[in-house]
Amino acid sequence: MASLQEQLLKAGLTTKQKTRQANSDKRKKNKQKRSGVEHGASLQEQVKQDLALSKADKLAKDSALNEVKKQELASKEQKLRIKQILEHHQLTGVSGDSDYNYTFNNKVKKLALNTITHKALVNGRLALCGLNETTYLVTSETAAKIADLDTTIVLVQNDKVETEESDENDPYADYQIPDDLMW
Repeated sequence: MASLQEQLLKAGLTTKQKTRQANSDKRKKNKQKRSGVEHGASLQEQVKQDLALSKADKLAKDSALNEVKKQELASKEQKLRIKQILEHHQLTGVSGDSDYNYTFNNKVKKLALNTITHKALVNGRLALCGLNETTYLVTSETAAKIADLDTTIVLVQNDKVETEESDENDPYADYQIPDDLMW
């Protein structure tokens, strides 16, 4: 039976030069093994190792990019959800002659409200939320839901003010102290 090299030569799958090169590489490896000298990996083995390293690096880069894209998508989805909640639950038709001052993006803004809405905002039943340079007036429950998603959106959410019982002997009972002084 002929050797594999001879069979490949007869089939035309290899040339005499390639077989001689393979034989000489094999002899060199055997000689280096016998002499105890560390031999370097063959060119094919080096290519395989480099290919495996490049695949691992590419896989790591791809997974990192995918993670960044997932985080960006999640933050965008959360912003859209907050915007939808604000637009759906905002209170409209509450304009009046009482001004309420608040800060939004380090600027003092004024909101004209009717007296009932103004008292509800001061007492904590209503809250102000700001998104994309727009102010929304919502209920305190809606503001609590939004605060769970992003606390920077809620601009004003007052604590509920308990009505204090007045003393019957108080000489100033007829004079009310304003909750929010207007300047």
